[in-house]
Amino acid sequence: MGFSVLGSFGCSHVLVRNCCHGSVKFQALSGKERFGGGGGDDFVSFSKLKTWTGRALACNNSEFVVDFEDRTSPHEVRKEIERCYELIHRLGRGVVYLGSSRMGPEHPHHLKSLELGREIANLLDCTTWSGAGPGLMDAVTKGALESGKPVGGFKIGKEAGEWTASNFHPYLPSETYLTCRFFSARKHGLVDAAVRSSSSERTAVVALPGGIGTLDEMFEILSLIQLERIGSALPVPFLVMNYDSFYSKLLDFLGDCEDWGTVSKGEVESLWRICNNNSEALSYLAEFYELPPSDKCKEGSEQRSSRTSL
Repeated sequence: MGFSVLGSFGCSHVLVRNCCHGSVKFQALSGKERFGGGGGDDFVSFSKLKTWTGRALACNNSEFVVDFEDRTSPHEVRKEIERCYELIHRLGRGVVYLGSSRMGPEHPHHLKSLELGREIANLLDCTTWSGAGPGLMDAVTKGALESGKPVGGFKIGKEAGEWTASNFHPYLPSETYLTCRFFSARKHGLVDAAVRSSSSERTAVVALPGGIGTLDEMFEILSLIQLERIGSALPVPFLVMNYDSFYSKLLDFLGDCEDWGTVSKGEVESLWRICNNNSEALSYLAEFYELPPSDKCKEGSEQRSSRTSL
């Protein structure tokens, strides 16, 4: 049976003991204890095993010592986060897009996302950031490239729905994106790319339709805004693109949360802006940054006015 060792125990070595009835006991060790030899116990350090994959293979009446000093991932994560920050420093902060990797060019939301990426890049004159993957991420990337504005990305080796992993983007120059090994580093990059360090920076977070990964990123950023970990000094607009009522049921659920008391009345509504189409998103960003409205903004305003008059 394999036992996963999770968490930090405040020491570098932990004894994993397989107790009766399939239970597992953790005991912190220090100094001479971890090398055994006392009381008839023979402890084995994982550092002496040929392979160490992060799992303790335990049989009845057997004990192992987990050596956390052998774990290199914290240092690797830190280095990858630093590389994300370096890329952002080089390309500049801007608009971060979250969205599905599965909605290809044939999907109606793909064309809308491409148009949005192009128009926001023109309006805010900033770098476009995404997960540098397929689907709607690819749409906003191509839209921004059509506008002639900078594009950057934090790629992951394998996106949801893909059968194979690739560390390379099909057409972006290698110096404009980073393929992340760790999701935590990728998230650091996506968040930092939207944080405003000065009033002259124009950034935003735009949530396009998506699945589990998109929702994960959306609510993590929403929590950071809620807790004022980002946007406390210089607010960052957070837009949810509710194309064809894609997010309406999610918004209904959040309304239910208010009824149950797990979310304060109006709390979520104050943290983001729901936009049903691109013209609403462009009008909101133009108003937020006190910019003259784009042609698309004007077209949307005229359409709304004509519907109202009818």
